Amino acid sequence: MKLILTHSVNGLGQPGDVVNVKDGYARNFLLPGGQAIAWSEGGEKQIEGIRRARSAREIRDLDHAREIKASLEKSPITVNAKVGATGSLFGSVTDKDLVQAIKQTTGVDIDRHRLKAPAMKKLGTYSVKAGLHAQVVATLNVQVVAGK
Repeated sequence: MKLILTHSVNGLGQPGDVVNVKDGYARNFLLPGGQAIAWSEGGEKQIEGIRRARSAREIRDLDHAREIKASLEKSPITVNAKVGATGSLFGSVTDKDLVQAIKQTTGVDIDRHRLKAPAMKKLGTYSVKAGLHAQVVATLNVQVVAGK
């Protein structure tokens, strides 16, 4: 089955790539998970938009990755979360919450799939790794505080 990837899939491709996969893999994993759309001539027009969005988020080269690492590591990232009476969170801090807080604090837009974060279910300070490039990994200090 011919598909257009909308998200990065390990071992298969990046967003905007047109791939051929077995029918079962497409029907049972890629399409229901929203990681791909069925290929069509109309869908072919969407590829350019997907690639533009990917290039806007992409890190250009090693020097650019080092610049982003410096800006991310210089200030702590603060995430506001709803807290119960016992000090534990309602739910946990998600990757989407982290990406939003990073963008608000530093102005850098990072793909949430590049973050390696521990389970954040209580208030406190956490260390989060962000893979910016094959050779550059930033370590972020994330503070979870009561808010919202």
